[in-house]
Amino acid sequence: MISYRLNDEHEELRLTVAEFARDVVAPVIADFYERREFPYEIIARMGKLGLFGLPFPEEYGGMGGDYFALCLALHELARVDSSVAITLEAGVALGAMPIYRFGSAEQRGRWLPDLCRGERLAAFGLTEPGGGSDIPGGMRTTARLEAGQWVIDGSKAFITNAGTSITSVVTALAITGAAADSRGGRREISAIMVPSGTPGFTVGPEYSKVGWCASDTRELAFSGCRVPDFPNARIRDQFIPTVLASSPFASTAPRL
Repeated sequence: MISYRLNDEHEELRLTVAEFARDVVAPVIADFYERREFPYEIIARMGKLGLFGLPFPEEYGGMGGDYFALCLALHELARVDSSVAITLEAGVALGAMPIYRFGSAEQRGRWLPDLCRGERLAAFGLTEPGGGSDIPGGMRTTARLEAGQWVIDGSKAFITNAGTSITSVVTALAITGAAADSRGGRREISAIMVPSGTPGFTVGPEYSKVGWCASDTRELAFSGCRVPDFPNARIRDQFIPTVLASSPFASTAPRL
């Protein structure tokens, strides 16, 4: 017979996060909503609890847990407030996880320790003003390799965790040319890591939102943004087909 009871480790985590959400988040989060302010103090305490490192190995400063542990934490946080829950979810699943799963050893070593500790946040730049999950059809952002640098032009929209003072890097998806088997108009799309503060990379003002008012959501602009093509710039090619396969358009979109 299947048991639906949590094991001791998962139950302890659930209780810890539930207590944190009740005692730390609930009493103050309404004030952050009123001010439309990002809750840095709460995020820092979530980092000290190890929540941003839950599914990552200890060698990168993670907790050595699993995806189910992350889901439990998100569930208990979202019971009280969705802004802190989406900050954690996007920071882990969209920001840090692509680096861990598909990044090089150099990329992991450079970015993951701070991300796993919750001292920094990473963002993922997919959605654009003219397209979202339809990656091949809606993407207009381009990047070209020029004199050893990726030159990025375009814009992204509704990007979570992109504009905080602790955001360290944004992984931007961009068209980088025609694929090797370019028959049928297929385009090559790459994921390029853009450190915060890179010249030509502009973070727009916080959106005015109906909900999630204490989360950070921004439009991003790239205008001649130059990122050196060293080992920490581009995530390896296997990453893009994986993103495409998880898209709701996966059955109809062209293969990358």
